[in-house]
Amino acid sequence: MPVTSGDAEKEAAVRGDDELVADCLKGGEEAWAELVDKYKNLIFSIPIKYGFSRDEAADIFQEVCMNLLSDLKNVREPKALPKWIIMVTSHKCYHAKAKSQRLVSSDSEKSPVDSIEVPPVGDKLVEEAETEQRIREAVAAMSPRCQQLVQMLFFEEPSRPYKAIANSLGISTGSIGFMRQQCLDRLRTRLKGKLFN
Repeated sequence: MPVTSGDAEKEAAVRGDDELVADCLKGGEEAWAELVDKYKNLIFSIPIKYGFSRDEAADIFQEVCMNLLSDLKNVREPKALPKWIIMVTSHKCYHAKAKSQRLVSSDSEKSPVDSIEVPPVGDKLVEEAETEQRIREAVAAMSPRCQQLVQMLFFEEPSRPYKAIANSLGISTGSIGFMRQQCLDRLRTRLKGKLFN
């Protein structure tokens, strides 16, 4: 079954950061949960890029969320929140790596400065993390059916065969290509809008 105009009407309304931050500052627990859910993959992805294990990344995630909770009132421009999150998370990663290297160096002859391998917090990391976040937000704003299809086609490892996807969605295998194209066209349109706003 192809994506219909009814599916397009069901596309999720993703609240903007201005609204979420305002609701969080008023003490809205639901808004806080929504804000963390919106940025959880962004926060978690950065320690992984720095080479931390999933458990270490989870610890850094918790620290960043605590910083976000305590410092949200100081964020002057909610639209800059993704960059703020990227920078805070990157700094946490850098300090965790440096601390880890100092502990290792006390048990070895190697100097901590010689052995530290931390990618610099540069424009490339920020740009990459921002692009990934724009994609996550654009996918989250799609209809549930398109979200499922995009998830199954592009984000699962190993990728599912078309027959398994068709069974999961309750459609014929021949409909997947048409549905995929419609969903990708919508995603492309959303991403173009985000890139130029």
